[in-house]
Amino acid sequence: MSEKSSKPIGVLIVDDSAVAREFLAHTLESDPGIRVAGMACNGKEALAWMERHKPDVVLMDIQMPVMNGLETTRRIMQTNPVPVIIVSSSWNKEDVEKTFQALETGAVAAMEKPAGLKNPATPLLAAELLRTIRLMAGMPLVRRWASTPVVPPRPATPPPPPPPEKSPIRLVAIGASTGGPPVLQALLGALSPRLPVPLVIVQHIAPGFLSGMAEWLEKTTHYPVGIPKNGEPMLPGRAYLAPDGFQMGVRKEGTILLNDAPRENSLKPSVSFLFRSVAREFGEKAAGVLLTGMGKDGADELLSMRQAGGITFAQDKESSIVHGMPGEAIALGGACFIKPPLEIARHLMVIVNG
Repeated sequence: MSEKSSKPIGVLIVDDSAVAREFLAHTLESDPGIRVAGMACNGKEALAWMERHKPDVVLMDIQMPVMNGLETTRRIMQTNPVPVIIVSSSWNKEDVEKTFQALETGAVAAMEKPAGLKNPATPLLAAELLRTIRLMAGMPLVRRWASTPVVPPRPATPPPPPPPEKSPIRLVAIGASTGGPPVLQALLGALSPRLPVPLVIVQHIAPGFLSGMAEWLEKTTHYPVGIPKNGEPMLPGRAYLAPDGFQMGVRKEGTILLNDAPRENSLKPSVSFLFRSVAREFGEKAAGVLLTGMGKDGADELLSMRQAGGITFAQDKESSIVHGMPGEAIALGGACFIKPPLEIARHLMVIVNG
């Protein structure tokens, strides 16, 4: 239930598939603290419904006739902001791109749509969806009056020079979860010129979204972003996103380590695995950044990075969609600095560039 009310959380389901609407309703009604406030088969119908009612949360499909989920999310955030959770089962490139544009517009999370009772992944997906709804209900939001600004193209630039000798930092490790994609976008976009060290990133996101996220981040920030292979050298001025279904670490000689190690904090990839590897292999030559997200993945290990001599950052509460992960790290004393994303980017540029 919402922390601000003992009433059930009212959810509007927006999906053009009647089967999907009914299954989502069945999933929501399994939680006594959540109720289906309404259903709509497209964005236009959803906006008309919201002229008369205000749900606590909206579950939004992306690909719909009449008005798609991206445009509907934009209209909601411009007129009557409520937490919008994108739920999609399409890995079509265009739909994935629209999903990240919806996050950029103000949607709070993107999740895989539970596919039906016979799908073995459904119980976990349903549990995660219910947990996210409970967490997002009542979240303070602001209107997005303007459309998303277009990032101007940058001229081609040579690879960044090596970091100056007086800078101890040779690697930056970043962890993020709920609310992370637009924060990563802001962070990478602010790191201009590119940092002369590699960035390694774990972002918790539903399987199938990662490739689209890498393309979206590179397209909108002009920061080179890729999904690495095991043993790949980490190059300065590039960002590496941990692939689905692997734990990602680093080797001190400057290469990526991918393996099939068990889940940590029920996650694979996990921030904890990455940060622990960075603390062990790079010690005082690394910087760690823990961004918005539910749970505590990476919190203990950010402290380990600090204890190993690294410089550590946690996102502040005011700028976080969910302050679980960075809040846990702050409580443990794991953060040298507590800042919003753009200030983290500025500080990283100073310490890495000497």
